[in-house]
Amino acid sequence: MAKLVECIPNFSEGRNLEVVEKIVDTLRGREGVKLLDYSSDADHNRSVVTVIGEPEKLQEAIIDMAEKVYKNIDMTKHEGGHPRMGALDVVPFVPISDVTMEECIEIANKVGKAIGDRFNIPVYLYEKAAKKKTRENLAKVRKGQYEGFFEKIKDPDWKPDYGPEEVNVKGGCVAVGARVPLVAFNVNLGTDNIEIADKIAKIVRHIGGGLRFVKAMGVKLEDRNIVQVSMNLVNYEKTAVYRAFEMIKMEAKRYGVPVIGSEVIGLVPMASLIQCAEYYLQIENFSMDQILEKRIME
Repeated sequence: MAKLVECIPNFSEGRNLEVVEKIVDTLRGREGVKLLDYSSDADHNRSVVTVIGEPEKLQEAIIDMAEKVYKNIDMTKHEGGHPRMGALDVVPFVPISDVTMEECIEIANKVGKAIGDRFNIPVYLYEKAAKKKTRENLAKVRKGQYEGFFEKIKDPDWKPDYGPEEVNVKGGCVAVGARVPLVAFNVNLGTDNIEIADKIAKIVRHIGGGLRFVKAMGVKLEDRNIVQVSMNLVNYEKTAVYRAFEMIKMEAKRYGVPVIGSEVIGLVPMASLIQCAEYYLQIENFSMDQILEKRIME
């Protein structure tokens, strides 16, 4: 079995689709690398890419993509609903086949050092690649966002792992890490009141006393005049998608607000959605071997 690593880079452009295509083009037609998916969100002003490949070739592809990001995105002009610290905001590596987490940590270090050296960008290692316990949680690393990092970086506790010790004005900073697969899952509410979304997010997320493996925040979707609870489920096996969904529905009731839809961002493990089917359909005899496509691919 070939060594395969997944990377899910997020960059801070979701409105200028011409720029998005320029950046994503760096990942197309490369030997040993396959672009699986990408999506852009104008309200978040952010794009999420999913790419898979052989370790060394994937590293090269991500560094080439970073070069295009830094040429085309100016953080002094960026605004959007999603927290961000840089033009290339986060670059997580995920082991897929015949690759260990330790190897992904090594890849994160190599890519982080290259971005720091070549593009003069402060780099912070997070999740499994973090060299400090305080940097494992991406939310803590990114706290203050691009605007706040000009002061934050002066704190000795927030000296970058790679790159310069001052913020790159145009490119900002970047978080590079290694982690297990996560599910990016958003729940839309039938209201335009962002305070309600914020309050529900605070209750649902782990840091607010909610579900252990959920990170959440409220976001306004200006084009639809509604709000959403935007989440990352960092371990779907221990906190299932349907549990987060049901908890949001329960909390929304206290405000008389309906849940009007949900969305998945990027790619998700099949098992995370099958868990939902089992729960809502109350299937008693289910096995993964009953998935037609799985049997065909065997």
